[in-house]
Amino acid sequence: MKKYSILLVDDHALFRGGLRLLLEQLEFISTVDEAGSGQEFLERLSSGIPDITFIDIEMPGMDGIQASREAIVLYPDLKIIALSMYGDEQYYTEMISAGARGFVLKNSSIQDIEAAIRNVIAGDNYFSQEILNRLIAGLGKKNKAPKNTDISEREQEVLYLICKGLSNQEIADKLYLSKRTVDKHRENLLLKTGARNTAGLVMFAVRNGIVDV
Repeated sequence: MKKYSILLVDDHALFRGGLRLLLEQLEFISTVDEAGSGQEFLERLSSGIPDITFIDIEMPGMDGIQASREAIVLYPDLKIIALSMYGDEQYYTEMISAGARGFVLKNSSIQDIEAAIRNVIAGDNYFSQEILNRLIAGLGKKNKAPKNTDISEREQEVLYLICKGLSNQEIADKLYLSKRTVDKHRENLLLKTGARNTAGLVMFAVRNGIVDV
């Protein structure tokens, strides 16, 4: 079984220690290291790249957004999962733009943490269900044109409704289309965006200005 290395970046030592103990019990985790600040995180990367980095969004000094942005410029393949509190919602757009692959709540269960690791390792994006629900509830259409994409206006409409949590049948009913047509639009969106799941589509839509958080 392949095992993976984890780096925990958080300014609260007690939280890091507790999460480390939980992660070390997972059979597919090889090592768990810690960094207490964004700057320490960047310094640690020079000695080795972890398979997964969990990083707190709000930290004194260099926060998780700035640290993630700088790290991914240096190491584009870095897989970052943001550790979020509900109060961090205003930072989601910036964290997605910085290159985060996933978001989990800081009070998540170990099952949620494990799911996040497995999804991101596999190349998918991941949101804790509570975060996804809150994000979907707060999404709105942008009033300006999106960034350069090859997605048609109709596909943008479908993408927005996917991000809002509607099923293909519900989208078909809302747009007066057949479900088969919506199925094809979703398939095209996954191909064009490189996303593998709804979380990936949400991230693409936010990053490209199709929706607003």
